[in-house]
Amino acid sequence: MSKKITFPYNSQYPSVADLRRKAKARIPKFAFDYLEGGCNEGLNLARNENDFDNIYLKPNYLRVGGDIDMSVELFGRKYSAPFGVSPIGLQGLMWPNAPEILAKAAAKLDIPYTLSTVSTSSIERIAEVSEGKAWFQLYHPTENSLRDDILNRLKAVECPVLVVLVDVPAFGLRYKEIKSGLSIPPKMSINNVLQAFARPLWGIKTLQNGIPSFATLKPYMEKGLDMSQLGQFMNRTFTGKVDIEKVAAIRDLWKGPLVLKGITTDEDMQAAIQIGADGVIVSNHGGRQIDAGESSINSLIKLANNPLYKSKIKIMMDGGIRSGVDLARAHAVGSEFNFMGRPFMYGVGALGDEGGEHTINMFKTHLYQIMQQLTIEQISQFPDRLIKV
Repeated sequence: MSKKITFPYNSQYPSVADLRRKAKARIPKFAFDYLEGGCNEGLNLARNENDFDNIYLKPNYLRVGGDIDMSVELFGRKYSAPFGVSPIGLQGLMWPNAPEILAKAAAKLDIPYTLSTVSTSSIERIAEVSEGKAWFQLYHPTENSLRDDILNRLKAVECPVLVVLVDVPAFGLRYKEIKSGLSIPPKMSINNVLQAFARPLWGIKTLQNGIPSFATLKPYMEKGLDMSQLGQFMNRTFTGKVDIEKVAAIRDLWKGPLVLKGITTDEDMQAAIQIGADGVIVSNHGGRQIDAGESSINSLIKLANNPLYKSKIKIMMDGGIRSGVDLARAHAVGSEFNFMGRPFMYGVGALGDEGGEHTINMFKTHLYQIMQQLTIEQISQFPDRLIKV
C-alpha cells in the first residue's frame, strides 16, 4: 500500500470559492474589484476558467499504484509541487503585507513566489524573507538605465529566475478600475475611503504595516510625489512596448534563467526560442488585457503540443486555475509548471498571515487526491490520463 501524505490547512476553507467569499467580506470593494477585474466586458476572464471544463481525464482503477511524488525540477531546482505564486501588482493594497506573507509561505513550503515590479514590497525585502528563493517579474522600463539598475539589484540578491512581462504594450481597458481610481497609478476617492471604513480589520492592518507603495521603484522617485505626479512618473517610466530587441538585450545582461510571460502565439514562441529564453509562461494576463483573445489553457494546448517547441524551452502557464483538478488538466495537456495569482490573494484576504500556507497546502491536497484518483505517482504521468476529445 502506498504511503498516505497529508497537508495541514483550515478545513473551514477547503476550496478557492470558500476563500473568495471570506476575502470579499474582509477586503474593501475597490481593492477587491481590482483583484477580480478583467478588461472590457470580462469575457476572456471567464473563458480562462470555463475552458478547463472541456478537458477530461480518465482513471485506471485496477492499476497497482505506488507512493505519490508531486515534486518537479525546474531550472536546476526541485520544487515540492508543480505550481507557484504569480506576480500581482499592488498586493499590499488588497491585503496588507501580502507580498511578504506569500513569499515566506512559498519559501517554507518550497514553491516559487514571483514579485512584480509594481508590487508593494521591495526586491531586497522579499529576497530576505524568502531566503533568496523568490523570482522577479520585470515591467520593462522606458529607460535602459533604470532597467540595468533593477537587474543589478536582482544580481546582488542572487535572484534565481527573471521573468520579463511582454503582454502590456498598453494597460488594458478595465472599467471597474477606471471608476474606482485603481488604474495605474492608483488614486483614492471619497468612495474608496468609505469602503475602507467598512472593512475595519483591513484598515487596522494597513495602519500597522504602513500605506502601501511601489517599494521597488522608490529609489527612482522624487520624494513627496502627489498622486498626479506619481501618475506622470508611472506613465513616463513604463509606457512602451517590449519587443524582440529589448528582450535580446536583457538576455545579454542576465545570465540566469530567463522566462517570458504573456506568450500566446506561435510567432512569439518562436521569437522566445530565437532569443534564448529558458522558459515561457503562457498567459493572457489573467484576462486583463485582450477581451477578444483566447483562454490561457487553449493557447497552452496549441503551443505545448508542438514538438518543435517542447524540446527547446520550458512551457508553463498562468490563468484560470482554481483547483487541483485544473492543475491536473493543465499538466495533462502539456504544461510543465503552473502559476496562480487570484487564489493566493483570496487566501491572504481570507486568512491573513495564515493564508499563504493554507492556500499552498489546500492545492497540494487537491492535487494529491486527483493523483490518487487517477492512480499515478508522478506529475509527468498526467498526459497518459488525458481523454482525447
